[in-house]
Amino acid sequence: MTGTLKVALLGCGTVGSAVLRALQEQADDLGARIGCPVEVAGVAVRRPSHHPDVPAHLLTTDAHGLVTRDDVDLVVEVIGGIEPARSLMLAAFAAGKSVVSANKALLAEDGVVLHAAAAEAGVDLYYEAAVAGAIPILRPLRESLVGDQLSRIVGIVNGTTNYILSRMAETGAGFGEALAEATELGYAEADPTADVDGFDAAAKAAILASLAFHTPVAAADVHREGISTVTATDVARAAEIGCTVKLLAICERVPGNGSATGDSVAVRVHPAMIPTSHPLASVGGAFNAVFVEAESAGQLMFYGQGAGGEPTASAVLGDLVAVARNRVTGAPGPGVTGYANLAVRPMAETPTRYHVSLDVADKPGVLASVAQEFAQHGVSISTVRQTGRGDAATLVIVTHSAPDAALSATINALREMPAVRGVTSVLRVEGLQ
Repeated sequence: MTGTLKVALLGCGTVGSAVLRALQEQADDLGARIGCPVEVAGVAVRRPSHHPDVPAHLLTTDAHGLVTRDDVDLVVEVIGGIEPARSLMLAAFAAGKSVVSANKALLAEDGVVLHAAAAEAGVDLYYEAAVAGAIPILRPLRESLVGDQLSRIVGIVNGTTNYILSRMAETGAGFGEALAEATELGYAEADPTADVDGFDAAAKAAILASLAFHTPVAAADVHREGISTVTATDVARAAEIGCTVKLLAICERVPGNGSATGDSVAVRVHPAMIPTSHPLASVGGAFNAVFVEAESAGQLMFYGQGAGGEPTASAVLGDLVAVARNRVTGAPGPGVTGYANLAVRPMAETPTRYHVSLDVADKPGVLASVAQEFAQHGVSISTVRQTGRGDAATLVIVTHSAPDAALSATINALREMPAVRGVTSVLRVEGLQ
């Protein structure tokens, strides 16, 4: 292409307004980095009157008309949600426009279709801002590490839940109290469901797994548990064994061990105890971090601000420059691959470990009967200790790795045992030796 690169911006909320501001204030620098001048062609919004700071001549309610305009070269989509974002992105591809998006929900649900449409049109689809805000993680997976064999990704990818769990660990507060504080400070939405129930993290996990393992993974394939059932007791129990509790997005390639089905991919989001020595344990507040394990590169960690207008806009602009450079040179960048097409392993078959606290009767034979219940379900015990005596007796058990279904069945059986007065805490464990 020659002349000025024209950008269409879809949405002008927290992220969109930060992107627009940067495009206007840094136009000269961005143009120098791209290799040609860059200019905003238009901004599509639902209610123009709500955006008095945007030049009136840029505002439009006709998003479809904007993305298909002949003079538009590149589309930035930051409206979120499934529709109309999907239709607008497909229309942009059909019109020969590359797209930069921050839409984790759409990419996790319909990434295969969108990538295919972009490839057919010979244009780019970049979405670094969809996962972990300002942290560069998707392009490293897509490009820098594409020659390596990745085995595991473990990430803290939701700032709201990380803030809540951090405050519970620091103050001893319960979930409700920490959530109220997060809401008051603006870290949690008025309706925090997407965050605290794990939907946001699950969408991001699907995107990470798809790129890391060259396998289509949708949000529906991700096992999801939130943090609303995590108690102050759970957090205290974790501290007792040198751990902390985090909501983790875990994507791993599970070896087939010679089976006819071969390797598979397990993708899950749930709270878990991790040792305080693990690099992710020190990630506090609303920050995000992603820990990658690769065959040749070894262990890598990406850390930074995972949300907010300015950090997310940074990721959008990084993609914008990369895509614009491709546009200037006349060739799209490297696409994603789904050649491996590995099966997604159900959570029931995924190997995990549990930390279990039981209120038990303090009398001879109880420990033996509890251990027998674990053995009957094929679950090996790693450590066991008793605290308290009499009515205050508690057994704390950490298991070895076993299929999650076997661990779950063990817990259900323990709840029915006469010697067990209550199962007071059950959390998965990651990273313990």
